[in-house]
Amino acid sequence: MKSKPLIFGSITLLVTLSGAYIKTFAQAAPAKPPTAVVAGIPVNYDESKVGTYTLPDVLTLQNGKKISDKQTWLKERRPEIVKLFESYQFGKVPAKPADMSFNVFDKGTPVFEGRVIRKQITVYFTKDTSDHKMDILVYLPAKATKPVPLLLMISFSPNSSMSTKDTGVKRGYMWDRSGKKVPAPTMGLGKLDVEKFTSEGFGIATIYYGDIEPDFKTGYKYGIRGYYMKPGQAYPADDEWGAISAWSWGLSRAMDYFETDKQVDAKRIALNGVSRLGKTVLWTGARDTRFKMVLESCAGEGGGAISRRNYGENIKHMTDTSRYFYQFAANWHKYSDDFNASPVDAHMLVSLMAPRYLLMQTGDTDYWSDPKGEFLAAQSAEPVYQLFGMNGPGKSQWPAAADTSLTYRPLGYYMHSGGHGTVPSDYDIYLNYMKQFL
Repeated sequence: MKSKPLIFGSITLLVTLSGAYIKTFAQAAPAKPPTAVVAGIPVNYDESKVGTYTLPDVLTLQNGKKISDKQTWLKERRPEIVKLFESYQFGKVPAKPADMSFNVFDKGTPVFEGRVIRKQITVYFTKDTSDHKMDILVYLPAKATKPVPLLLMISFSPNSSMSTKDTGVKRGYMWDRSGKKVPAPTMGLGKLDVEKFTSEGFGIATIYYGDIEPDFKTGYKYGIRGYYMKPGQAYPADDEWGAISAWSWGLSRAMDYFETDKQVDAKRIALNGVSRLGKTVLWTGARDTRFKMVLESCAGEGGGAISRRNYGENIKHMTDTSRYFYQFAANWHKYSDDFNASPVDAHMLVSLMAPRYLLMQTGDTDYWSDPKGEFLAAQSAEPVYQLFGMNGPGKSQWPAAADTSLTYRPLGYYMHSGGHGTVPSDYDIYLNYMKQFL
């Protein structure tokens, strides 16, 4: 078995060839790094040194009023929390663009021996169709007689690199570090198991995140954030969108398309993303309630894991100028020396999914992303789900790897045996979760 690193922007894709299978995942810190320092900043992996902290109460308004009913949550507390995340962590995003348009250039091609229908769509974000656009690759069960629920994945790889079996997908491009688009590798960076989902009556779709904005420090110059810059503005304001909000905004534009597609049930769409794209789908589900379900994988710091816990990656690591500061609103860096001062934390982000469905999936050796911190976030968010008569992990102990006892709940938690990213068995978990709730 051989692995070859392919570097595009700030992502290293490790392409592992084993027989006929090619798998891809975002390279992360090793399970237990040989040195507990990243970007010159110490990393804590000692549970006894996570520090003391008090989480903001999800059911207490900023004016101090306690809430105990779902109407007050939906009308007052929920919008309040969304604004806090917009202002202090992810940044505000523009509204749906007035000049957006769709080109369904592949209206339905039979593939996989006629069992599946492939569609391809270009979403133009602006009136000028030469730039600022993204492609959506969609697979639907051929025998469907009514609109189908669908899993929408935001991926590190262009659509044409997501499958080794369908050669009819439009050739994609990837960004290099000089800000240029280069043709995507054709060997199949990702393994998109189309028929696992379509054989069960679900559609599956994918978007390359680099179509929306490239993933490096100066990506805003080439991506959608640059288009929205005000005259004379050199960089987004401190409370304006980072790259994660840009990718999230693009997912909302995909939903705009699906609402026009009569073959897709837009009221039953699930989102999936891994690592920084796990953060992206979690934030998307929080801010755009049209998505009924989120399946986040290893969202970690800035996503599903409690920031006030100083374990693994923390706000200081993430917002350091040598690392991923550009993915967030600049305001978030202000809390890099005092995590407890942040007005937001992961349990608040998780709570914004209620009463819709959320599965938090991680790995038991993904220490960098703090899998226990994700579990604790789910426990602290559960009171909001309870307002709607729905449950989460309750007062259970942190489960062991591969334990599904807390998985199939409206607010579910699952931890595979292994590290950062997804393993093949995770997709069986996703499918079963979708079958139960979608």
